[in-house]
Amino acid sequence: MVEAYILIQTEVGRAAQVADAIAAIPGVASSEAVTGPYDAIVHAQAEDVDSLGKLVVAKIQSVEGITRTLTCPVVKI
Repeated sequence: MVEAYILIQTEVGRAAQVADAIAAIPGVASSEAVTGPYDAIVHAQAEDVDSLGKLVVAKIQSVEGITRTLTCPVVKI
């Protein structure tokens, strides 16, 4: 299992809508609107790195209102 936090910037005023839409995507453990340099933070899980990439590119980035994402894979040190 691979986990990642995805930091998302949205169009102005779209953070809550984007976070709610992403929360419904399979593989998303949680999705929250936040304040600061990013507008939403998502915790995602996938079977492997390739599946994680597909989740981010094909599903999450296709949500209307997203302008930029930054994927931060979780490491177990």
